[in-house]
Amino acid sequence: MKVLIVGGGGREHAIAWKAAQSKKVDKLYCAPGNAGIAEAAECVDIGVMDFDKLIAFAKEKEIDLTVVAPDDPLAAGAVDAFEAAGLRVFGPRKNAAIIEGSKAFSKDLMKKYNIPTAAYETFDSPKAALSYVETADMPIVLKADGLALGKGVLICQTREEAKEGVKTLMLDKQFGSAGDRIVVEEFLTGREVSVLSFVDGRTVKVMTSAQDHKRAGDGDKGLNTGGMGTFSPSPFYTKEIDEFCQKNIFQPTVDAMRAEGREFKGIIFFGLMLTPKGPKVLEYNARFGDPETQVVLPRMKNDIIDLFEACIDQTLDQVELEFEDNAAVCVVLASEGYPEHYEKGYVISGLEKFKENPGYYVFHAGSKWNEKGQMVTNGGRVLGVTAVGKDLKEARANAYKAADWVEFGNKYMRHDIGKAIDEV
Repeated sequence: MKVLIVGGGGREHAIAWKAAQSKKVDKLYCAPGNAGIAEAAECVDIGVMDFDKLIAFAKEKEIDLTVVAPDDPLAAGAVDAFEAAGLRVFGPRKNAAIIEGSKAFSKDLMKKYNIPTAAYETFDSPKAALSYVETADMPIVLKADGLALGKGVLICQTREEAKEGVKTLMLDKQFGSAGDRIVVEEFLTGREVSVLSFVDGRTVKVMTSAQDHKRAGDGDKGLNTGGMGTFSPSPFYTKEIDEFCQKNIFQPTVDAMRAEGREFKGIIFFGLMLTPKGPKVLEYNARFGDPETQVVLPRMKNDIIDLFEACIDQTLDQVELEFEDNAAVCVVLASEGYPEHYEKGYVISGLEKFKENPGYYVFHAGSKWNEKGQMVTNGGRVLGVTAVGKDLKEARANAYKAADWVEFGNKYMRHDIGKAIDEV
């Protein structure tokens, strides 16, 4: 079959790499893709939001399955557009992708259906939000309601920070219209865990757990980013916690969406906080996480195309998800200055070593070929260096060894990805 993947980052590279292993796939395309994805798929220069061109391409090439991976096209209705054109597509429709597209919607959904989450208030008015934070307990969390590339969350330790945060989101519009409405919620403490899941509208099958590192600097210091690294599985996500989440969070969320007339087919990413009072939902995403995908898919035994089709056809209950009994760690190599100002165009070297060493992977997030035929940096997050090992400590050592194979001009990385595993 012919498969088209929509997207062009590290997550899409991991999906393309996994899809290329499927015995069902004869030809793989990716739009727009990147220099790394080009090794697994034929890249097509069409933007993720250009639905008309994507659909025309899918019809011209007689694509059997399109996988819409990023959040923006999902929230804007890419799946609806493909379905209206009579094309087979994987991902949630617009009315279901709102679970990520609006923080206020997802919080209201959890409140209505008694799904554990942090206490919160929603504000459309900067004045009302500022008045609220004047008396609220600190620290506090401010969230832009709309999509903000995973960066629209501010953790404010003091009242002054909270007031400045409201100004940043609602008045300065740092994240554009995403900050027209904000959610202000209580600050939860505990271990963060990410759990990706396949959903067919009724059945939910969770993948192995992972943990992301959002802050730019070591020791969780600095600005929020799209993710600086991740590990899988989380040693803190125990069998008991999984059983609680299956009963009180995962299935209730899928049932709630169906009850609301928003049947969800695709990937739900559950961002959890393991608090002293039990697991609570921090956020939902309506797609594979980035960089969580880069550690989850290398451990998955299943053919990913089988899973995409089971979600579309509502036969997920017949599938047994299987993962290797090992661990994986991903270290993101970024451009110095990310997530704010950084330079691009530096030549990348050392990538050939990944082809020579099984169990080591490099997923491209921001790379391209320049006019001289050299691989160069083309983004804030450049590469996701992933390695597996028999356990997390071995995987972590392998990932940092592999990170040192790669060189480019303004290379930057955190040096403490997965350090929490030392406390177990």
